[in-house]
Amino acid sequence: MLSRVAESVFWLNRYIERAENYSRFIDVNHQLSLDLNHDFPNQWLPLVYTTGDADEYNKKYSEVNPANVIKFMTFDEENPNSIYNCLSRARENARTIRENISTAMWEVLNEFYLSVKDYRKTYMDNPETRGDGISSDLSEFLSSVRRNCHSFYGCSDATIAHDEVWNFSLLGRFLERADKTTRILDMKYFILLPSVQDVGSTLDLLQWLSLLKSASAHEMYNRVYKKVHPNDIAEFLILNDTLPRSIVFCLQEIEESLDKISGTKEGLPKNEAQIATSKYLTSLRAESIESIFDKGLHEYLDLIQIELNQIGEKIVERFFKS
Repeated sequence: MLSRVAESVFWLNRYIERAENYSRFIDVNHQLSLDLNHDFPNQWLPLVYTTGDADEYNKKYSEVNPANVIKFMTFDEENPNSIYNCLSRARENARTIRENISTAMWEVLNEFYLSVKDYRKTYMDNPETRGDGISSDLSEFLSSVRRNCHSFYGCSDATIAHDEVWNFSLLGRFLERADKTTRILDMKYFILLPSVQDVGSTLDLLQWLSLLKSASAHEMYNRVYKKVHPNDIAEFLILNDTLPRSIVFCLQEIEESLDKISGTKEGLPKNEAQIATSKYLTSLRAESIESIFDKGLHEYLDLIQIELNQIGEKIVERFFKS
C-alpha cells in the first residue's frame, strides 16, 4: 500500500473524528450554559483551552463570549481545527484517494461537507441569533454533524474491505478519539471547576454529567455505576475496556490495527509503533483509578497525551515517511 494513500486515509478519519468531538464539546457546553445563571464563571473559555487552540483564538478575538467561541470552533477559516476546516480537509484527503474508498463513502462525505458549507454561509451572512449571538438552531446543526459522522463510519464499515485501508482508518479514528477523551476530562478536572468550595455542588454535578454526555457515555455509565462520582467517571473514561471512547479501548483498537497492518501474525518482528502501543497499553491496564488520582489526574492526563503523541509520531515515521 502506498504511503500517500495510507496517510490520506489516516488523516481523513482523524478529521472526521475531530469534527464529531468538537460538535459534542460545543453542544454539551451550550446546554450546560442554559442551566447556569450569571453568577457562575464563564463556561466557554475552557472549551478553547481543551482543544489546544487558545493561542489562535486570542490572536483573533479580544474577548471570550459564546458567539465568538462558537464561530471560532465551528466555521472560522482561520482556525485549522474548526468543524468546517476539518471537513474541508477530510474531503480533500478523500478526493485524492477516491479510488481507494467506496462511492457511498464519497457521497456521504461530500453531502456532509456541502451541508455544513451551506449552513456556514447562512450563519455568517445573516445569522438568526439571540442576544448572546447563538443561532437558534445551533443544537440541531451540531446534532446533524454527529449524525453525519456516524453515517460516514457506518458506510465505511459496510462498503469497503476490512484490509489495510480499513485499518489505517481505525488508526486515525481511535488515536484522535483517545486524545479528545483526555482533553474533555482535563477540562472538567483542571480548568472548569472554579474553586475547591464548589466540589460536590450542583454546578459540580452538572459539569460531570455534561462530561459524560460529551463522550456519549452517560447511559453506559449508569449501567455500571449507581451514582455520579468523579473517580468513577475518570475510571470509566480511562480504564474501561468496553467503552468505545475510553483510553484503554482506543489503545486496544490501535494495537490490533497496527498488528494487522504490520503482519504480526505472519511472524514478522514488531515495529516501534507496535512496541510503543503495546508497552503503554500494558502500563495503563496495570493502573488503578486510585493510583492515577494519587499522581494527580491533570498530570496523568498530560502524560497520556504525551504518550499518544509519541505513538502518533512513530506511526508517521514507520508508515508515511518514504
